[in-house]
Amino acid sequence: MTDENRQAGAGAGIDRIDRIDRIDRIDRIDRIDRIEGIDIPNVTRWLAERVEITPPLAFRLIAGGRSNMTFTVTDAAGRRFVLRRPPMGKLLPSAHDVAREHRLMSALADTAVPVPRMVGLCQDAAVNERDFYVMHYLDGIVVRNVEIGRSLSEAVRTRMCRELIATLCALHRVDIDAVGLGTLAKRDGYIERQLKRWSGQWEQSKTRELPLIDAVRDALAARQPPASPATIAHGDYRLSNCMMGPDGRVVGVLDWELCTLGEPMADLGGLLGYWHDQSDPFQGGDPETTGLPGFLSQDEMAALYADAMGVALAAVDYYRAFAQWRLACIGEGVYARYLAGQQGSQDEAIDLDAYKASIPRRVERAARLLGLAS
Repeated sequence: MTDENRQAGAGAGIDRIDRIDRIDRIDRIDRIDRIEGIDIPNVTRWLAERVEITPPLAFRLIAGGRSNMTFTVTDAAGRRFVLRRPPMGKLLPSAHDVAREHRLMSALADTAVPVPRMVGLCQDAAVNERDFYVMHYLDGIVVRNVEIGRSLSEAVRTRMCRELIATLCALHRVDIDAVGLGTLAKRDGYIERQLKRWSGQWEQSKTRELPLIDAVRDALAARQPPASPATIAHGDYRLSNCMMGPDGRVVGVLDWELCTLGEPMADLGGLLGYWHDQSDPFQGGDPETTGLPGFLSQDEMAALYADAMGVALAAVDYYRAFAQWRLACIGEGVYARYLAGQQGSQDEAIDLDAYKASIPRRVERAARLLGLAS
């Protein structure tokens, strides 16, 4: 834990007089001082009621987010926090549920799964129009591009692989009821629920016709393997959704928006879906990074999980296919939001043409894994 986080945590015990003094100072902030997605005076006042801060606050949109908007928040004393909120504009039903993220990380705070410490959740639309939550800042590395990956030694890259699998196993061993998540979602019918959800979202956000989407969905529905006992399923577990230490440890698992209860093998398939694939020469992001020397192969990662959890890998290609199909549906929604200007002004450029082209490639990869295409 950093000194800044200790200071921020200690702020929870300050007396009411100090709080009133800070809120009076906040009231003097110029109300035109706002950025896209953040009402700075309102959010500053809300945060001051929960943790020690020294106004004014500086907000910066973190580049690379493809769903909920993520901001670093820094006060005048150098204390740092992170704020998450949904994208701008019209949202699809059940999407971008930041309250769900907050619930998950709060429940996992005392488990073997590393997560940031929560400050609080706001569901009062009068504060910032949309729900948001704030968490303490974690020091570490998010390996979100190949340049960051190249800065790591091969030994650290290898340790990251092993730690990613160990952390995923820790998540799948959490006692759902003991941490208060037994009512988070249904425990059975995971694949059926996912196929229904992402087919619906594809229909609502699609920008073109891809008939193979429906063919793959039908094959996934018809070929379901026997289900595993339900666990917490992160839903988007991958290298760039984890905060890593410089030594390769996982210091925090992030982006819990898609978390539910269900099939643990789907998380493994999802991780492999974001891993280097020698058959795709057009890879970027995690797949490009994990092709660097020192990173293990997809098969090696799957074997580590199987050994640790004592499970067979007979159905792993099914879950790889499911992951590729699901990521195509999610990707189309992200692409549509960028076209509509709902992702905010980010300082990281995205090649929309390349992003658009990656979506049918994912569907085609899913079809090959299912034997629907050569």
